[in-house]
Amino acid sequence: MKRTIQKIATSLVLVVIAALGARIAFAWDQARKIQSDVLGNVPFQNETGNIAYALAEGKGFSNVFRTETGPTAWLAPVYPALVAATFRICGIFTERAFFTCVGLNIFFSSAACVPIFFAGKRIGGLGVASGAAWLWAVFPNAILLPFEWIWDTSLAAFLAAALLWATLELGESERIGDWCAYGLLWGLALMTNPALGTLLPFLLGWAAFRGRKENRARWKRAGVAAGVAMLCCVPWTVRNYIAFHRFIPLRSNLPFELWLGNNDIFDEHARNGRRVITRTEETRRYTQVGETAYMQEKWLLATSFMEMHPGLELRLTGRKFVDFWMGTEAPVKNFRETDSWLIRAVLIVSFLTGIGALFGVVALWTGKKKIAQRHRENRGDAEGDAEKQVKIAKGNWVFPLAVFPLIFPCLYYVTHADLRYRHPIDPVVCLLTVAGVAAALELLGAKGNRGFVKGAPTG
Repeated sequence: MKRTIQKIATSLVLVVIAALGARIAFAWDQARKIQSDVLGNVPFQNETGNIAYALAEGKGFSNVFRTETGPTAWLAPVYPALVAATFRICGIFTERAFFTCVGLNIFFSSAACVPIFFAGKRIGGLGVASGAAWLWAVFPNAILLPFEWIWDTSLAAFLAAALLWATLELGESERIGDWCAYGLLWGLALMTNPALGTLLPFLLGWAAFRGRKENRARWKRAGVAAGVAMLCCVPWTVRNYIAFHRFIPLRSNLPFELWLGNNDIFDEHARNGRRVITRTEETRRYTQVGETAYMQEKWLLATSFMEMHPGLELRLTGRKFVDFWMGTEAPVKNFRETDSWLIRAVLIVSFLTGIGALFGVVALWTGKKKIAQRHRENRGDAEGDAEKQVKIAKGNWVFPLAVFPLIFPCLYYVTHADLRYRHPIDPVVCLLTVAGVAAALELLGAKGNRGFVKGAPTG
């Protein structure tokens, strides 16, 4: 019976089915409360929906505000093109198109269980693998966002988890085909969510660095992978240069995002007294000057504000840090004021997994050293062998795991933060949380065993 329960609990198929069921149930419950004409229109009233509409109408990648403003590079092309294909098949701004997009989001979100499971299995065995996959399957944010946002959020979460798994596997591969496939995966990720590119030099560098003494050709293979990733982006970059006559590798909207989180609305002493940013006003300004001039204007406004308000910028960075990890700048206040248990669950789980990710990094880094020391004491291993075990343990997975919560959020600490901006790294955050708990339990078990031996009778 124990074996049967363990087999069921560690079944990847069961985890994926549970993830699908939870997301579908939430989507069905929410959809039945909303009118069909609203479902077919309102979720697409964003940049993704507007560009997808232009693509479906044969106007190209354009009209980011659903007005005739011409070509845009506001977003990377993969997800808007996917939504546009849905419009072509299911009709533009229809309920059927909405449910198709939600279905795709649910598929991507549930599929993230697979790379997280196999990455966890490599890191900590079957227990960590199944625990991380189950946590992601019932993760409130992952259940909520596929329905709430017709955006690349769920696809980016799957790609981030796949990149971690592929990086861990690539660390032991010498086949050039594997490195080329890794580059293709990175190309898809960059063309979906360019923010993931902040992780590229760290993950690719780690994969090459691991074997630097065994085979120097690994650096050449890493160069091939990077080259393949860049080649995937070249057609889009060329298109942007032709459309805007300037170099735009992936997206053009960084100045706008930077200005959105760094402007006079945050300055109580601002002369213009502006306290609201409206979509209507920004659309009007964008239409007047065009995308290139609009972005240049926002860049100047944002950088000038940051230079003139260093103290305020420090406070804003702290607020963005809280917002990124909690989904709101005032989590305690929002927790008290809301009457929604779902929102409370999101706030609690976001907090616990954020702390869990940090604890996981620390526990995995220090815990393995203590375990190796214990093995040396118990088995009488040579000092050199034990140190080698520590080095291998650290090199195997702590660094590629740690860069997700430590590096990826930095972009949003500077620009502006939101719960969905954290979501691409949430699968890895769940894995870190479970791995940290497992490491802590293992260390506690080791201490308990030592205490039992010390207290044992000697006569």
